Amino acid sequence: MGGAGDSEDEQPKAASRGPTKHFHGHRDRLRQRIMQGDGSGLQDYELLELLLCAFIPRRDVKPIAKEMLSRFGSVSAALGADPRRLMEIEGIGETSVAYIRATHRLLGQASKDSVAARPVISNWAALQNYVRTQLRHEKTEQVRVLFLDRKNKLIADEVTGRGTVDHAPVYPREIARRAIELSASAVILVHNHPSGDPTPSRADVTMTRDIIEALEALDIKLHDHLVVGADETISMKAQGLI
Repeated sequence: MGGAGDSEDEQPKAASRGPTKHFHGHRDRLRQRIMQGDGSGLQDYELLELLLCAFIPRRDVKPIAKEMLSRFGSVSAALGADPRRLMEIEGIGETSVAYIRATHRLLGQASKDSVAARPVISNWAALQNYVRTQLRHEKTEQVRVLFLDRKNKLIADEVTGRGTVDHAPVYPREIARRAIELSASAVILVHNHPSGDPTPSRADVTMTRDIIEALEALDIKLHDHLVVGADETISMKAQGLI
């Protein structure tokens, strides 16, 4: 798969060979538009085009960008898509996938930096943006714990459970042990529902209460449990469930 993928990135199909001025001029115009403004006038597929231009130099990438949006539905979903599904698109191989995934990781790191900059409790919008960036396109359930210091600043964000489409194992004592190791004063739980519906289940509520009990014995507070869906993130605390 690797060799075919890399050559696919670098070489256009036979039908695409020949004069390249038609898309080279288009690339130049896109670059000028992003350099001379804030990019808000660019359509989603044009932003993806600009990204693809950087590592697919010798073919028209507009059809690739449009196919990515058609197949995955949004820019964020396309950037966070499974590598195997990305490589089903003609023109995308392993080299392209590596850069696409790196871009997705950079977006996640940028949102994490905005969370870490000041106390999480006073920066709730940035927190929700961060957890959505990390989890909304995951195809299996993942549980993360945000460990906070006494000023409610982020110490660490760690994955504590990975599972199936509707379950991930969680061990309250392990979370409590890790909180002690990190000298955390509080935690925020986060997990996703791959179904897209963020409504907390009865098992979610029971598990959260078990973790609260394990932490309270150590004088560590659980601020909230956020459930990430396709289009919404639900706070269990705001829902009165904890």
